Amino acid sequence: MRKRLLVPLSNNDAAPKSGWLDLEQAAVVEVSSESGSHPIEGALLSDGAKGWRANSPGLQTIRLRFDHPQTIRLIRVVFREEESSRTQDFVLRWLPQGESAWKEIVRQQWNFNPPNTVEESEQYNVELLSAVAIELSINPDISRAGAMASLQRLQVSAEPQVKAV
Repeated sequence: MRKRLLVPLSNNDAAPKSGWLDLEQAAVVEVSSESGSHPIEGALLSDGAKGWRANSPGLQTIRLRFDHPQTIRLIRVVFREEESSRTQDFVLRWLPQGESAWKEIVRQQWNFNPPNTVEESEQYNVELLSAVAIELSINPDISRAGAMASLQRLQVSAEPQVKAV
């Protein structure tokens, strides 16, 4: 007989009732830059209302390296721009366990045009088995080199890991 034991999510793995990973406990974050007044925690933690802003212009990278491989089912990104019109390009990638090449999930452009179009919110249903990392690369403005990247929210939902017995 073959059977599998479901390993329950501990309080360290996911936020209660939401299904979203508690990234503070489940991953190490790597970021190419961050503003002192808008650190990356502002986009990743549930109590972070300010979002994240880069400290330098141009292409920026946010990378989540999970403590344990995750089966990712849902990724949500929210961008807000209330100050200037710009065309942003972003790429979301993932790294499977045991591999060295990143795999692209989505590449997308969005036009911000305040005050009418200030928010882009995307939710991706995915099936990323044994993901050890997720990477978000943001080009804040494809036509201007001096624009600053920002991210209002990044959330990742994972299912419990299954352990064979």
